[in-house]
Amino acid sequence: MDRPLFLLGVLAASFAAAAPARAADAPIATIDDLVAANRILAHENVVDGFGHVSARDPQNANQYWLSRSIAPATVTAADIVTYDLDSTALNANGRTSFLERFIHGAIYKARPDVKAIVHAHTPAVIPFGVSSVKLQPVFHLASFIGAGAPVFEIRNAGGPATDLLVKTNALGDALAKTLGNANIALMRGHGMVAVGTSIPEAVFRAYYTGQDAQLQSEALRLGGTPTYLNAEESRSAAQTVTGLVDRAWQLWKRAITP
Repeated sequence: MDRPLFLLGVLAASFAAAAPARAADAPIATIDDLVAANRILAHENVVDGFGHVSARDPQNANQYWLSRSIAPATVTAADIVTYDLDSTALNANGRTSFLERFIHGAIYKARPDVKAIVHAHTPAVIPFGVSSVKLQPVFHLASFIGAGAPVFEIRNAGGPATDLLVKTNALGDALAKTLGNANIALMRGHGMVAVGTSIPEAVFRAYYTGQDAQLQSEALRLGGTPTYLNAEESRSAAQTVTGLVDRAWQLWKRAITP
């Protein structure tokens, strides 16, 4: 047999044998979703020029992906940097890192179930982090808030004179402790974090946390005491809503597609 043809046959057989696994496709798909998440959050006004979203590496639970320090609406695949769980960049190659990347590493370290994290400064949630009024679910799409959003007080971890940014592993660990097993946490005078078992779920929770904050504020302005979802309603509605995340995700992706 002609040697070039023989070699081509061997290569073709090798590729055919490897094709079913498609191991490289999973990270590519996750990065594509991470880029989309950045743009969706900006398009839906969850973030503006600030804020960020990360994803745990599906092939290495001790690493996560986060864009370089730029506005979310401008993120591309070329901007994604890999970090370890101490939030040390593994392939920065001159790309700058977010000061608050420690939010992500600390939560991934504390919560093995979390696969994606959103940090945002959504204005509607800020009043609930600085007042005695707890953010609670007032409608079913925010049922994941449960008994109410915990509030991270950075003074307890960093003293009275921080700039309110989570810029160290120690502050990240303190935030992760406040989050505990919750799906979201507010950050006093700063914003919020939302976590999920997937990128679409984290985006969904970040979006509907802001929607719930707006609705609760409106209900409070009407006077009287709002009727919040009780524990049983929250659990039941959250199970239903989990199955509907992809519907919103596909709609949001369509809105950002040229």
